[in-house]
Amino acid sequence: MRANNRQSINAIFYTLIILLLASCSQQQTLRGVFKSQTPHEKYAAKLKDANLDETALGKEWLQAGQEALQDSITVTLPFKETGYFSAAQPRALGYRINAQRGQRLIVSLEVKAREQLQVFMDLFEDQNGQPNPVAAADSTAAALVYEVAEDQPHILRVQPELLRSAAYTLTIQAEPTLAFPVEGKSSRNVASIWGDPRDAGARRHEGIDVFASRGTPALAATAGIVRRVSTTPRGGKVVWLSDTERGQSLYYAHLDSQLVQAGQRVQPGDTLGLIGNTGNAKTTKPHLHFGIYRYGRGATNPYPYVHRSTAPVPAVTVDTGLVGSWVRISRKAANVRLQPSTTSPVYRSLPRHTPLKVTGATSSWYRVALPDGAEAYVANAVVEPADKPVKHQKLSAATALLDEAHPRAAAKASLPAGSGVAVLGSFRGFELVRQENGVLGWINPHLQAGLRQ
Repeated sequence: MRANNRQSINAIFYTLIILLLASCSQQQTLRGVFKSQTPHEKYAAKLKDANLDETALGKEWLQAGQEALQDSITVTLPFKETGYFSAAQPRALGYRINAQRGQRLIVSLEVKAREQLQVFMDLFEDQNGQPNPVAAADSTAAALVYEVAEDQPHILRVQPELLRSAAYTLTIQAEPTLAFPVEGKSSRNVASIWGDPRDAGARRHEGIDVFASRGTPALAATAGIVRRVSTTPRGGKVVWLSDTERGQSLYYAHLDSQLVQAGQRVQPGDTLGLIGNTGNAKTTKPHLHFGIYRYGRGATNPYPYVHRSTAPVPAVTVDTGLVGSWVRISRKAANVRLQPSTTSPVYRSLPRHTPLKVTGATSSWYRVALPDGAEAYVANAVVEPADKPVKHQKLSAATALLDEAHPRAAAKASLPAGSGVAVLGSFRGFELVRQENGVLGWINPHLQAGLRQ
């Protein structure tokens, strides 16, 4: 049978990977000499050096990696998903993150597998549809950590090596790159934000205002060198702190007093001055005006640099035991969506008993593969396990048991006339059935003669 042939081919391909990639690892290719490669790139290079990229599985793996960058799903942070990679099918996941300059992205990946394997994590900036790589790691690292340099979408790609099965748990979080600049306060105490109008709209607020009692310490938000301590008509008593690591200056204004000197080195949490309302803030309550100016590029929004979200990592509340199994639509009709949210665009509306293969789970949503291979999310409340039959039937004619719901799908077996099958669901004229021996597959009753219940 063709299914058995594929298993044999996979076994041969796996042996070739072990032998050829091992031999490649003993050589240093010209690619490695002249270019620093990510773990994903090194693995792809080994496939190409061994000519495995010309095989069907090699091509599928490379193509899956590219498609994940184009078909990424948008997620809201913090985000957590658990799922399963099958050795039988090359696969890559893509997650789009609307990241902001000043955030630090932290990606953690937990992998459970019988055999040791690599799972590659690659982060890209999406520059007008063109992915630009900015950070990479694999599952041997504790986490992928990256400080966001520009306000633009970022894409995280997660892809395992070939012919390895594994369960995974992925967590993506964001944290501020700077410490909060006012003692005992947080971003909840910010009252005037970036871009607020000033001087009857003649200019915009180039910072954030943090209100606190007079005399509250204003703190160094990072390690750096005090560049200037002065008094100006607008800012009153000010301190400029140079953050050379990130190529920017931190601006502290309206201080009641300054407690540092130019040239002084400070560490995060050191007191630079005490909060007041000097300069043009004399008519307002004491507060710190905090600004960030990037070298050669001007002011930037400080809020993402200091805002620490209090939202917990969402727990996965669905039955993760269904990952890798089939579920089906339990209502008359239900929507599958592009993202795990009721506000996400609807990808498709599916009728009752449409079977879906669960590939992952996040919060109260399942990540599912439709019978045609497309992936989407479906709410836990609108599906049920596809273990109990919708109906039983006997075949009055020999019927091909297919491995996919497609007219040109490979036949896993030929079911003789009189065979009993349990129908678990249906999709576009095909039925997902279970044989008496427990084997699952698809049949197309419309292509068979004399099918009766």
